[in-house]
Amino acid sequence: MGGRTYERKRDQVDVRGTVAEGFEPVRDAFLRNFEQRGERGAAVAVYRDGAKVVDLWAGTRDVDGEAPWTADTAQVVRSATKGVSAAVPLLLHQRGLLDLDAPVATYWPEFKAGKDRVTVRQLLAHRAGVPVLDRPLTLAEAVDLETSMRAIAAQAPVWEPGTAHGYHAHTFSWLLGGLVHRVTGRTIGRWVAEEIAAPLGLDLWIGLPDAEAHRVGRLGPVEEREPADSGALKLRPKRAVSEAYRDPASLTRRAFGVIEPAPDENDPVYRAAELPGSAGVATARALAGFYAATLGPVDGAARLFAPATLTLARTEESAGADRVLLVGTRFGLGHMLHGPASPLLGPSSFGHPGRGGSLGFADPESGIAFGYVTNGMRKTVTADPRAQALVRAVGAAL
Repeated sequence: MGGRTYERKRDQVDVRGTVAEGFEPVRDAFLRNFEQRGERGAAVAVYRDGAKVVDLWAGTRDVDGEAPWTADTAQVVRSATKGVSAAVPLLLHQRGLLDLDAPVATYWPEFKAGKDRVTVRQLLAHRAGVPVLDRPLTLAEAVDLETSMRAIAAQAPVWEPGTAHGYHAHTFSWLLGGLVHRVTGRTIGRWVAEEIAAPLGLDLWIGLPDAEAHRVGRLGPVEEREPADSGALKLRPKRAVSEAYRDPASLTRRAFGVIEPAPDENDPVYRAAELPGSAGVATARALAGFYAATLGPVDGAARLFAPATLTLARTEESAGADRVLLVGTRFGLGHMLHGPASPLLGPSSFGHPGRGGSLGFADPESGIAFGYVTNGMRKTVTADPRAQALVRAVGAAL
């Protein structure tokens, strides 16, 4: 596909990068996010059939700064980290090292307290029943692998495992991190670095190295604006969700509050933490490149997922009322699937949004892989209007 360098200033927005012929709608939507939706700094990348067709960035590196976003600027991507992390157990299964239908306790004997029969499949599909902790962890405890593993292993489930699903917003980090450590002897951050990021040449980390810290911009809230004629999906939280966030006893509030006080995502300690559910750092190009590699070869590197593994990644394991998010959600084995609460490109899409903005996914039917990162945090959990505008533009380009 032909492409050209794009550099254009309009209303003080300096958009840089490349767009392949036919994908100009993505460039235009990206620019409108700055002009109409309060974007401060962001990047978007798209691959199609292993070829990069969009690679754009604009705005400021820090949400509250003036230094420009550059080609190698990275950001904390919050729960978009889960999509990358979910590839680890799938690849371990692909290599014959992990049985998805075995009890987690097969690999992690301390995983008890009413969870003895929780399977790996249930853990990945947010069905383990432990989205909360009876005692929240401090940041120091949360980032310490052994401490966090002991805490989640000893936690009793709040519903009978396997009978329902609810988003394990933060505990997913310790569930998955503990399982991978028990199976491989490595931390999940090290596994991703050695088995995914390095072979594919991706600027993507679960546990940011000190040497890369200078590349990461500051996150912060931005004004929430939405043009009246945007065509955006109206997925505002219901009153019940807002009330649940205000209720200290609700599963919703407790699930998002298992680290106290709430961590500062600009804190170097947090960014360096190997929290596979929330603290990953990536460029948009790396997120898109990762998902492209799940579909097929990229830049001469071997594809990540065998056909059977790709089928597993897009197969529904949980659907319907989510006990934590209080909306209907769909999950596969760690990935969110396309649906009203988390719209992706189409029925075959799998990936994960990050609360407040970021999004990464793959769509096997179209061969599209998508990555979007931002420093401007909004209150959205699963369907940010800026990311959704870009996804609609990709659909229009196809």
